[in-house]
Amino acid sequence: MNASTSRHPDTIRIGLVSVSDRASKGVYEDQGIPALQAWLEKAVTTPIEFVTRLIQDDAPMISAALVELVDVERCHLVLTTGGTGPARRDVTPEATITVATREMPGFGEQMRQISLQFVPTAILSRQVAVLRETDDHAALIINLPGQPKAISETLEGLKREDGSVVASGIFAAVPYCIDLIGGPYIETNDAVVKAFRPKSARRPPAA
Repeated sequence: MNASTSRHPDTIRIGLVSVSDRASKGVYEDQGIPALQAWLEKAVTTPIEFVTRLIQDDAPMISAALVELVDVERCHLVLTTGGTGPARRDVTPEATITVATREMPGFGEQMRQISLQFVPTAILSRQVAVLRETDDHAALIINLPGQPKAISETLEGLKREDGSVVASGIFAAVPYCIDLIGGPYIETNDAVVKAFRPKSARRPPAA
């Protein structure tokens, strides 16, 4: 398990937010946060500290949670799940944009491309990714789908049986993005997802 209370120099703090009226009220057990945490523990080899929130489909509550995770908890990466469709209660993208300083549209575009490999209704998905920046800290916030299988597919990407890539997962770009906004150096398990960096940005292998 990667979660660690010891503060390694490259420890990354990751906020996990599950947005669901019914799960937040205990009608059923939340699946979003466990799915996110399980995938990250499999994919990331850098030490992780997780900070989790389970909240209702309420825009002010979602925005407040994102601000707290970045500004107070000092998370470098925040992943949300749920609330990104066209239903009236699906307000996660709007709440995310409200707290953003800059948008990162490529993440949402690629997530929809991956999901379109499976279902035509992927075009109904409204996931966004943004940066939130303060004077001395910055974080990448990404909206992910609500279903555990779709979470894994969008983060990891799609491969053929021979290992060749059908569609690149979005997480391959996350470590370099975190580098560029001043966060810790994230390393990944290449068998799950290989982080892409320009050669000039790669650390030499440990001796």
